[in-house]
Amino acid sequence: MLIRYKKSFEKIAMGLLSFMPEEKKEVKKLQQTIKEYEENEQWQLYLWKEEDILGAIGIEYRNDGEVVIQHVSVNPSHRHQGIGQRMVKALKELLGDQYTFCSNSYTETFIEHCE
Repeated sequence: MLIRYKKSFEKIAMGLLSFMPEEKKEVKKLQQTIKEYEENEQWQLYLWKEEDILGAIGIEYRNDGEVVIQHVSVNPSHRHQGIGQRMVKALKELLGDQYTFCSNSYTETFIEHCE
């Protein structure tokens, strides 16, 4: 189930985002990314929760009705179980048909795999 990020999940979210190539496990970069999700209304971060929080998916709303999927990350011990695909599907269902979804250079291959 997708849940909206909130400050109490900061360490978990940073841990999950640290697996993204552009974040490179650099603490300052991760803190900057989390701050952007907390302060920028155009950026939204969702976490995937089953019994525990297992994944994160982050988006940026664009003015033209486009949603860029910026981050998709799953805990390495839970990969290859379809969690990433379920996150993308749940996000699209949550936001509805009014948006066009696209990826960035870091999420492009995975998003294409989901379709």
